[in-house]
Amino acid sequence: MLSTALRTLRTRWVTFVGSFVALCLGVALIAVMGLVLASSRDAPGRVPERFAAAPVVVKGQDTLEVPTPIGVRSQKLARPRAVPDDTVAKLRGLGTVVEDRSFAVRAEGGPADLVGHPWSTAAFAPYELGTGRAPEAADEVVVSGDWARAGTRVRTGGGTVRVVGTVAGLGFEDAVFYTDARAAELSPRSLQLVVDADAATVREALRGSEGVQVLTGDARRYADADPDRDGEALTAMNAMFGTAGGVTGFVSVFVVASTFAFAVAQRRREFGLLRTAGATPGQLRRMVLLEALVLGVLASAAGCVLGSHGAPRLVEWAVDEGLAPRWFTVGDHVWPYHLAFWTGLSVALCGVLAASWRAGRTGPAEALREASVDTRPMTRGRRLFGTALLIAAVVMPVLDLVTDPGNLLQRKTYVSRPMLLITAVALLAPVLVRPSARLVAWLPARLPGACGMLVRENAATAIRRTAAVAAPVLVTVALAGSLLGADAVLDEARATEVRERTTADFVVTAAGGAGFDGATLRRLRAVSGTEVSASSSSAVYVLEDGVALVRSDARAVEPGPLAATTRLPLAAGRVNGLDDDSIIVNEEWEKHTVGERVDVWLGDGTRRSLRIAAVMTVGTGDNGVYVTPRNAPAAPVDRVDVRLEDGADPAAAAAGLRRAVRASGGEVLTGDAWVRAAYPETDRTTRAGFFLVLGIALLYTGISLAGTMVMATSDRVRELAVLRLAGATRWQVLRLVGAEALMVVVVGGLLGTLVAVLDLAG
Repeated sequence: MLSTALRTLRTRWVTFVGSFVALCLGVALIAVMGLVLASSRDAPGRVPERFAAAPVVVKGQDTLEVPTPIGVRSQKLARPRAVPDDTVAKLRGLGTVVEDRSFAVRAEGGPADLVGHPWSTAAFAPYELGTGRAPEAADEVVVSGDWARAGTRVRTGGGTVRVVGTVAGLGFEDAVFYTDARAAELSPRSLQLVVDADAATVREALRGSEGVQVLTGDARRYADADPDRDGEALTAMNAMFGTAGGVTGFVSVFVVASTFAFAVAQRRREFGLLRTAGATPGQLRRMVLLEALVLGVLASAAGCVLGSHGAPRLVEWAVDEGLAPRWFTVGDHVWPYHLAFWTGLSVALCGVLAASWRAGRTGPAEALREASVDTRPMTRGRRLFGTALLIAAVVMPVLDLVTDPGNLLQRKTYVSRPMLLITAVALLAPVLVRPSARLVAWLPARLPGACGMLVRENAATAIRRTAAVAAPVLVTVALAGSLLGADAVLDEARATEVRERTTADFVVTAAGGAGFDGATLRRLRAVSGTEVSASSSSAVYVLEDGVALVRSDARAVEPGPLAATTRLPLAAGRVNGLDDDSIIVNEEWEKHTVGERVDVWLGDGTRRSLRIAAVMTVGTGDNGVYVTPRNAPAAPVDRVDVRLEDGADPAAAAAGLRRAVRASGGEVLTGDAWVRAAYPETDRTTRAGFFLVLGIALLYTGISLAGTMVMATSDRVRELAVLRLAGATRWQVLRLVGAEALMVVVVGGLLGTLVAVLDLAG
């Protein structure tokens, strides 16, 4: 059997080219994903940046830790605490103390992400003066990089400053250094400081100080801005490439099984001759399995080699797109190749199992078969399995709608659920192909000439061939429509929800994280013809089921202005019932009954017991909670909703609002413009991830489609020769084959679109 299988592969290589290409690409993609995931697991730890040369960094409490029966649960605080004053006094007795401050800076002609610091902290990076001198006056600064030269005057949100020196950029930030006194005016709150003292002495002095952290060595990285950004980027990248790997596996299993089944169907007469010569059904099955084994080994080995060259290029793309840290590269790992190779071999054998069983059932009479009509294009098992998956794909969303509608909005749900429906329709494709082909070819078949009629009849007669070619297109179109469509629908739903909830005519947002100062707020409230609602961004934390510490985003606002500028989707209670002893929650909370008290931790970690004043509906999951400013300590006002009074001139009000925030660099937007800016269609990372997944699927489908077309055309040599003998020219035959391929692609696209529409409707 092995020698027969090898001779068959060598002689009928065209028949197996589609299966080889599909399997090779699938293994290559799995190897690429495996190499990327393995490299992310072994990524080096992040080193300190701004405080690489600092002896000891003391940082205030920035993590909430709550003991539970199953261990301590923790969450990052939305508003970290400053180092207490009495602690700072102790540290000053140990050595020199330098308070650190970080705040956003808007400068004309400068980078968009400028950040300000006191000049005394520059030495801890260390930054070294390249030109000029250190700042000495309130209107003097030193900048990093080459965007401004010494002597240049620059307009900033805090006034015009003069650049008196420059330092070389270190790559992790674009910095502006002020005098320590001016930095304290611009950012009064300091969350961390540097102590020039022995680390052991500092720890001993701070023993018993709750929440205060002493950072030395590599731990000083936690004093940098967003110390977890690399880890978060790797986590997001793992999720993205994991999803891509799952889609790749799904598409490869389906395409390989489809091409193997088509290859076996093409060889019915060959199997009939072998049966006539005395071959048993078991021998035929073993021969087909051996062919798949040899093909699987060769294709998997080639796929591993291809994957080793593709992984570095994919990582370069991810770094260029900002999806991975700048330092990320592909490491030297072996297990991804083992995973890809044995997965490819398993897919080949599993994909050919059903086809080998069908080959064993071929009778000797098939050797005499001349008709191309597929009398049984689909087996009973495939019909039953496809029907079962179709029922599951319909029933599961219905159950979610009844029991847990919010689950339908989870990304893992709307990314994975379409696979059921796609697989079901793909399995049932032979039943759907014939009516779809006749529908698509209805008009071409009525045009003058025989080409349209031949295209229709060939596609509707050779159902196996049509289904095998249409299947990859079906999968790709259905995936693209389902993933991109679901994301677009949800984004639009969220934006519509926010738009309906906002009754403000204008929304004023602060530049950077410092928020609006008191003077700016007074100017905004003084604009005639307006009603102003100032709010702050914070968070509250609640322990649910006694073990889960859950964070909810919160807006801190006074209840009167809130009711005037916002239309909350309340299920119970009143907005005006909000006070310093209460909270507005949503129905997702474990406790959501008006009047009930709930224990929460505020954004700075303070524990409070608040009464539920009102309850909002869940919506699309973006309904946070509302508290008063007293329950959002240290949260600056970062948004001001403005509603016009009756008869007020919108243009005059907008001009007054812009004048009020000109000094602080705030932005004045209409309500609709703010919704579009705050809730964009799709964030960049998600869009890049989807394009990666769909790009892989499209590339895979296109090459597999070409291989399957080669297989299908090679089996029609006699048929095409008869057309030439009947008088068809070479170009007419080529046009016929091209028209058939185009029509089959259209059929696959039509079925894929149908699947996507059904999925989005669910």
